Amino acid sequence: MPLNYSKWDQLELSDDSDIEGHPNVDKRSLIRWKQRDIHEKRDARKHRIEALNAEIACNNVLQPRLVRIKQRIAGAEGDLAEDADAQGQSLTGLTFFQYLVDRLQSNPSPAAPPSNAKDQPTYDAMILSLLIQIYDTVKVLPEDEQEKAILDGMEKHTTQLSEHTHELQADLDTEIKEQKKHITSDDIHEGWESKYVPPKPAPPPIKNAISDATPKTKTTKPTTTTYEVLNPAASSSHAAAVPSAADISNEDEQEEELPELTPSLARFSRLPLWDYAQSFALIQNNRDVVVPGASDALLVAAFQAETDGRGKYAKQCVHQSLLLQYCNKLGRDGVRLFFQKMITGDKRAIPIFVKDVEDTYTHLVTRVAAAATEASSSTSQKEQIQLVPENPDSTISFNVPDGPPPDDLVLEGPGTEGLDVEEVRKALMMRWTVFDGFSDALQDALRVGTLETVNKVLAEMDVGKPRMWFRSWTWQES
Repeated sequence: MPLNYSKWDQLELSDDSDIEGHPNVDKRSLIRWKQRDIHEKRDARKHRIEALNAEIACNNVLQPRLVRIKQRIAGAEGDLAEDADAQGQSLTGLTFFQYLVDRLQSNPSPAAPPSNAKDQPTYDAMILSLLIQIYDTVKVLPEDEQEKAILDGMEKHTTQLSEHTHELQADLDTEIKEQKKHITSDDIHEGWESKYVPPKPAPPPIKNAISDATPKTKTTKPTTTTYEVLNPAASSSHAAAVPSAADISNEDEQEEELPELTPSLARFSRLPLWDYAQSFALIQNNRDVVVPGASDALLVAAFQAETDGRGKYAKQCVHQSLLLQYCNKLGRDGVRLFFQKMITGDKRAIPIFVKDVEDTYTHLVTRVAAAATEASSSTSQKEQIQLVPENPDSTISFNVPDGPPPDDLVLEGPGTEGLDVEEVRKALMMRWTVFDGFSDALQDALRVGTLETVNKVLAEMDVGKPRMWFRSWTWQES
């Protein structure tokens, strides 16, 4: 099989023999001049091609318009939307020619060839210049001969424009052919490229998830050394007071946070019951649904929803949690196997799954009710705020205002000489505002003035309100 080496013909190579030297010019300068000459000719050819393309595109816009104008002057009907409005659509002959000249002078279109040249004329300006040029040659003729002369002039210029466009196209083809004779940096393109895309990394597990893959530490019985002492009771009591490392680690485990739902899992938990196709579609589009800890997060959300009285959503969370558990138990391809059986309606698999969902939800309801009972029993021993004097022999008296300060407030008595009446009024008003914000029961207890009465009212309140109130209230201990 013969090999084709024709693609190497476009390489432009040179050696020392190609450069004719001169005794007064060093060879390196000649090589640089040769390279610069090649690049200058290449740039000039590129600009020449761009100019030819722009001129041909402009002529392709002007020539059809000139043909339509000539046909309308001759009396033919046609669409002249760019050269006449509704009034000029019905005109023909010399009347249309005069109308078109007036319109192009008074209301020209801004459309122009795409170019960065300064003062680039628009298409309407070019048409107007040609029409005025034709009219200047025929206006000396009699009026009945002007229309025929205008048509002859239009035909002549249209033919010249067409011939000029063909010449430009021939020059363009020649320049492009010359440009393709040699391979340049503009012709470099990627022939072969690897399209390998690395796989996306596996999504992270659910926050605060308990991973089953956590290595179990081997528990060994610690070796202890016992010493015989004279007072064993004192030694044992001291040892019992020091907490062990195991107790500290157990307390840390109890303070661990519960797994939370991700946005994808939140959408997954709201899917309707027994709609396996929709669940399978969401899993296929969201890889972060089947991750470690997702089933536990759904069960936590189910428990919270049942506690809040949203039983329907709690059962949906239980359904989706068990769905993920079944997929995990079926192995590496468990998702496909599980949904294949469920979507096709396997008569053995569906009843088992439905019964498991119902039993798990019933157990969840029982656990929520038990937790509510435990919470209600614990609220009977809720935290209270009680006022106790620092000194057992002293008593606490409350300074209760009778009402807002009067308008004609007068300061009397020793120690009031340097006080500002408005500042005192503001302080008294603040005390009255705080006192007026208390509940009626607490106001009555404060007016009684005994500590037992106030503590009795505080015992029936939540700890939040008394703390907020007594930060802004003052009492006196005597």
